Amino acid sequence: MNYSRRRDRLRALIKKAGGEALLVTHEINVGYLTGFSGDSSYLLIHANGETILSDSRYDTQLAEECPGLEVATRTSSKPMAALISELVGSHRFTSLLIEGDSLSKSQFDRFSEILPSTELLSTSGLVEQLRAIKDKDELAEIRRSIHLAQRAFDAIRATMTPGQSERLIAANLEHQIRLLGGTGCAFKPIVGVGPRAALPHAIPTDRRIEESPFVLIDWGAKAGKYTSDLTRVLVTGKAPAKLAKVYQTVLDAQLAAIAAIRPGVTAAEVDRAARKVIEDAGHGKHFGHGLGHGFGLEIHEEPRMSSSNTRALEPGMVVTVEPGIYLPGWGGVRIEDDVLVTVDGHEVLTSVPKDFESSIVDM
Repeated sequence: MNYSRRRDRLRALIKKAGGEALLVTHEINVGYLTGFSGDSSYLLIHANGETILSDSRYDTQLAEECPGLEVATRTSSKPMAALISELVGSHRFTSLLIEGDSLSKSQFDRFSEILPSTELLSTSGLVEQLRAIKDKDELAEIRRSIHLAQRAFDAIRATMTPGQSERLIAANLEHQIRLLGGTGCAFKPIVGVGPRAALPHAIPTDRRIEESPFVLIDWGAKAGKYTSDLTRVLVTGKAPAKLAKVYQTVLDAQLAAIAAIRPGVTAAEVDRAARKVIEDAGHGKHFGHGLGHGFGLEIHEEPRMSSSNTRALEPGMVVTVEPGIYLPGWGGVRIEDDVLVTVDGHEVLTSVPKDFESSIVDM
């Protein structure tokens, strides 16, 4: 990972935002900029350098993960606030950007107290702007995460039995991902049998596969620090005609959205491509969430693939495309794939079959 290049790109954003320096307080952003995998640490970055603010627990880890990076270590007698005051004061900054999204109001007020001579400017999304565009090393990790997720799903599908519960399927996914070398699940798997598939974020229960002819599974793996996110509906019994019709509508909507993905097209336009198919089928009110989201170090990142986001897609963005139709009391269908925006269009990174015939499980 080219951490120094990321920090240099951030310096340009800091200058554009009108600050002399930025105090990075979101732990994931600190890791993105330095490679550090610990917690309870901040990063002060400015035009002439950067310093990670940590404590003695991480002295050896910082030396291994962030060689050459300047470190300021706090002790039991010098809390983080004192360390910040000392370091910022030594540079005599008149203004300091703060990551407002990761600080509570009480923390911001505390920083204001300890830095009376420095104007604190709350910012939002500076580092996240950079994280939205994945570099080649990040894409390699995301591809590995997808590979693990798909292999785990194949194992779960091959061993699925009527008596298995939603909860057991979720646990087995986690187990398989770890057996394959993954860090674990990217998020708690969503498993919904029959009517529970109408819950977009269904929490797995003891409801069994045999209690309905279909099940929705939304899962992802974490490989190292990077995530993946997929959804499939499996037909586990005699499929009602309604299921086949709803399934095809969702699949058509997803394919329309994927076809629309290319640089320069806005997230809202891609969302609209899918939403129109579902609306034309009479299910507009049954698709209430956005089309998808970016992902990477976190499962939800920029860009948001929604009707309100007019940001244009750029090469290097990786997004989910996950339209759905949810019918309370009956069930729901969602189909989700991970898509990379390329220089001349897009690449679908996931490859789990998704035509209706492929969704039928012989148990």
